[in-house]
Amino acid sequence: MISISKRAQAIQPFHVMKLLARAKELEAQGKHIIHMEVGEPDFNTPQPIVDAGMTAIRKGDVHYTAPMGLPALRKAIAQFYLQQFQLTISPERIVVTPGASGALLLALAAIVEAGQSVIMADPGYPCNRNFVSLLEGQNQLVNVDADTQFQLNKALVEQHWRENTAAVLLASPSNPTGTIIAEKTLNEIIGFVEQKQAAVLVDEIYQGLVYDTLPYTALSLSNNIFIINSFSKYFSMTGWRIGWLVVPEAFIPVVDNLAQNIFLAAPTPAQHAALAAFNPETIEILEQRRREFKQRRDFLLKALPKLGFTIPVKPDGAFYIYVNCEALTDNSFQFAEQCLEQAGVAITPGIDFGNNKAEKYIRFAYTTSLDNLKKAIERLEQFISDFGK
Repeated sequence: MISISKRAQAIQPFHVMKLLARAKELEAQGKHIIHMEVGEPDFNTPQPIVDAGMTAIRKGDVHYTAPMGLPALRKAIAQFYLQQFQLTISPERIVVTPGASGALLLALAAIVEAGQSVIMADPGYPCNRNFVSLLEGQNQLVNVDADTQFQLNKALVEQHWRENTAAVLLASPSNPTGTIIAEKTLNEIIGFVEQKQAAVLVDEIYQGLVYDTLPYTALSLSNNIFIINSFSKYFSMTGWRIGWLVVPEAFIPVVDNLAQNIFLAAPTPAQHAALAAFNPETIEILEQRRREFKQRRDFLLKALPKLGFTIPVKPDGAFYIYVNCEALTDNSFQFAEQCLEQAGVAITPGIDFGNNKAEKYIRFAYTTSLDNLKKAIERLEQFISDFGK
């Protein structure tokens, strides 16, 4: 019998996928489900982007591009950094990838040897640790809490540093907590890691979805870091599978080689479509959506505590609220299952994001309309009043 590799067995499933599959079953039976579990904007891709993609297909622009991406798109991304952050980034340092996952895989493959460790926060996005495991690296999960905005800081990185540490992986804003790393804190982490001659990777895929402060990029602090970004979240292009990676100049050749071999190139129609993502007309649409996300967040910030949930830290961005549910249950996964079955509200248990008090936390994604969120709160109120009876 053919054996399954240990590498593959080390990859953990997303527990929320079980809940999502059950939600789909219930919907097929005619039950109305309010989805607050999956991190996908409910908005369709803006029409200017769709039109650009369709035009490319009609013209026959469907053949391979260079592994690093369309030169015009790499230049457009560089121009984005200039306009948004007054930063001059060479297009040569920008790699267009099949989503942020493709960018993360490239970056980790370029820097992590088998047996080396990568420091990251717990809770955090599960794909991060799974990719490290796939490359036979070691996940060094560091418990974080409200005291540090659920983010790493220099003291925590220094405390958990090992001789075999190859990199520190950060996310700002983060999934699942929606918090950002203060610029001063991030600068201190980068300074320490660079002294150790190791790598810093910063996930900025929710960068465009910041609500109470102006967004910034870690690229303003160093040219020797890896930046992962995506057209999926702010630009509402999840299914197009298009993202980008900014690499230090010395890594351009090796990342080019890796891209050729891992995925050859990002989807060509998606690259042409993404060229329209930075147009003023598109940005106007996206900014209106960002304001709507903020409105949804603010509604939940007031509504959820009234139901017995505790919000340890106000989320700065993304479209998630990470709540403590221990006043209601000591098993967030079971709570989420029953909430789906009895209330028709799909939410994500903390177990998907690590081991740090996971049974006490739930992630609410406000990726559905304000009307749906209001209905969800009504259903949750009734469910909680009956829960455990």
